[in-house]
Amino acid sequence: MPGFALSTLLTIAIASKAFAQPDPADPTPLTAKQYAYPTGIPYQIDNVPNAIRGPQAGYNICNSTTQNQQSMCQTLMVNHIDDFCLWAPPQPNSTIGDTEQLEVGWCSKSGWGTRLIPQGALQGVQVLKTSKYIQFAGFIDQTQVNVAAGDYGGELDPHGADLRGNPLGGLVYSNAFPSNNGNNNSFQQVMDWNSFIGGNAFCFTICDPSTSSADQSAYCQNTYDMIGCAYNMPNNAQKGVFEVCDADLKTPVGVYVTNGVTMTYTQPYTGVPSPPYTPIVPSSSNCVTYQSTALYTNLPSPTGAAASTGTSGSSGSSTQSSSAAGSTSTSNGAAAIGVSSVAGILGTLFAMAFLS
Repeated sequence: MPGFALSTLLTIAIASKAFAQPDPADPTPLTAKQYAYPTGIPYQIDNVPNAIRGPQAGYNICNSTTQNQQSMCQTLMVNHIDDFCLWAPPQPNSTIGDTEQLEVGWCSKSGWGTRLIPQGALQGVQVLKTSKYIQFAGFIDQTQVNVAAGDYGGELDPHGADLRGNPLGGLVYSNAFPSNNGNNNSFQQVMDWNSFIGGNAFCFTICDPSTSSADQSAYCQNTYDMIGCAYNMPNNAQKGVFEVCDADLKTPVGVYVTNGVTMTYTQPYTGVPSPPYTPIVPSSSNCVTYQSTALYTNLPSPTGAAASTGTSGSSGSSTQSSSAAGSTSTSNGAAAIGVSSVAGILGTLFAMAFLS
């Protein structure tokens, strides 16, 4: 996108962060706390009892001894379509608004010392890989990760009004960035990330820490919390489809063009947001689709009503076989939004837009 537009958005991002006030008891922002994985991570990175919001609810040293469905691990891995985690509440039937500072890790693969996303809860996942960030988006039975049915959720990110992040003490790592040179045994700390969960959908963007601070601020924006995945992370995720694609860079949230003029929309502090533009899903290519049964194995059985629904989350059909187990190769050149349904502005106005 034009450099001046990115500069404008960065200026707004910096200005919005100026309203944030560090907690005097813990003035170091979460985005400034760096720890080498795994040996450099302390038990808790935010253990300040006299802080205004108190200390973090969980812990950051996570391993086989902490891996269970009651784990309070707050260190996430976001690697590949078969190996990623989401933030979600520690207690059943919770709303994101009430528990944002408490969220813990729920992962699609064992080995990280977290809770595991139950079998069949993931109902469609799209991963878009770009030169500056990686974006995950999809559908989930949110009750299986303790989010109350009907909750349209909200945003989780490493900033917040006191710069301590939501959840408090939340760390994110990845081995998937191009700057990691394909080394699956080496993990980079993701300093800037952004995620939403609610409305039985989710999205999660991790920005490559080797890119500029301007790029990270633009592509992992955290100041548009009321307009959800539709605007923050445009995507073509579909129920029943599990795919990984190369993609062009998105236009950062808030930036749009009208009559050839680049404009910037700023979310109001009060009232119902009404962006004056329609978000565009960036073009993607080299898409590879997978069967969910090949991706998500050895996961716990679903609980409650979902256990009897028989949700399988199998992949959509495709024609060209790939050498990867359970995968097929396709191409998706979608340049327009391609959205046929948008969840209404409900609850915390968590607007989620996907293909139906």
